[in-house]
Amino acid sequence: TFLIAEDPSLLNSWHDVWFFRFLVNMLGYATIIVPGYFLISYFKRSNYLDRGSGLCYPLIKTCVFGGEDKSGLLDDVSVSSRNEPDSGSSVKQAIKLMFCAAGLQASYLTWGVLQERVMTRSYGAVAPDHDGEKFKDSQFLVFMNRILALTVSGLCCVLFKQPRHGAPMYKYSFASLSNILSSWCQYEALKFISFPTQVLAKASKVIPVMLMGKLISRKSYEYWEYFTAVLISVGVSMFLLSSTTSKHPSTVTTFSGVIILVGYIVFDSFTSNWQDNLFKYKMSSVQMMFGVNLFSCLFTVGSLLEQGAFFESLAFMTRHSEFAFHAVLLSVCSACGQLFIFYTINQFGAAVFTIIMTLRQAFAILLSCFLYGHSVTIVGGFGVAVVFVALFLRVYARSRMKSSRQSSLPQKV
Repeated sequence: TFLIAEDPSLLNSWHDVWFFRFLVNMLGYATIIVPGYFLISYFKRSNYLDRGSGLCYPLIKTCVFGGEDKSGLLDDVSVSSRNEPDSGSSVKQAIKLMFCAAGLQASYLTWGVLQERVMTRSYGAVAPDHDGEKFKDSQFLVFMNRILALTVSGLCCVLFKQPRHGAPMYKYSFASLSNILSSWCQYEALKFISFPTQVLAKASKVIPVMLMGKLISRKSYEYWEYFTAVLISVGVSMFLLSSTTSKHPSTVTTFSGVIILVGYIVFDSFTSNWQDNLFKYKMSSVQMMFGVNLFSCLFTVGSLLEQGAFFESLAFMTRHSEFAFHAVLLSVCSACGQLFIFYTINQFGAAVFTIIMTLRQAFAILLSCFLYGHSVTIVGGFGVAVVFVALFLRVYARSRMKSSRQSSLPQKV
């Protein structure tokens, strides 16, 4: 069936069916979410904020009620630094830009290569006739990424001054759950589809992001945004339809992979839109990173322990030191990449960041084809080109619109 991987070695048990693993993970998260829901409902119904007291009162107030201070989309420092040009020399700015670009490229290109290595290759193959052992638990990799990101963001919150936190902590759980599921889908999809296909699908997530924006935030979009979204759809379709099963097995696009990718795009689109709504509370990006990763660690470690998969994964790490190194390096690249994202947007704005990350996606496809032997047809290559042309058109149109709006504002005398 479409729920089962095409590799016979993956059919040893029901646990090797991706949809079953997804349901088991969801049940694990439900054991935390459902009791939490009833507790939050109880505290809100019982007017705990007015009559509560004792040692637990500050914790419950922070988690359930927060400061209820919706005063700006982002912290004032970030907004001012994005909108006002830096007073430093152009040489310093150029050095900063090269540092940001190099950091983003190194972090995410390494992360992409390691992601494909961990999910598609075996460990411990000492002889040609010995296949080795594949790591199968995507959720453990999500936990590894989140625990390091939580540590890094927590240190940043302690070491650097942050705005007063106002959001109820439980509201991070929505973005956290969708973020966990999108990351799980991202890892799981590589068992069924090639890495270049996944990169292109991620590039096309602008389409569901726009749909989610209309549904959740009631946003409106310009005509050029719809035009470039259609171009991206055409390019991705050309690439996917040009893939054939006669090539190397790693380039086969299965129906399971497409379903998981759709799940990734939907969950990721919800995450970004929910985080936009959370920024209505005055908070910094690092505080957002800490809140989301805190619940991500809680959900994933709870689910892993309930399934018994946590210690199985640790045992796999002890058997294969190469995997342990890859998993740790994967987490380091993910955490460093998030910090580079925040720094780049703070210093140069979203447009420059988008250009750098679009180039990164192109480099990732080329690097994956070179290292892992993926082949791309002429039609597929043209589809890739259409996608990236559309992405650059979006950046150009957005920057032109922003500059025209600024020039239309009345000048101060």
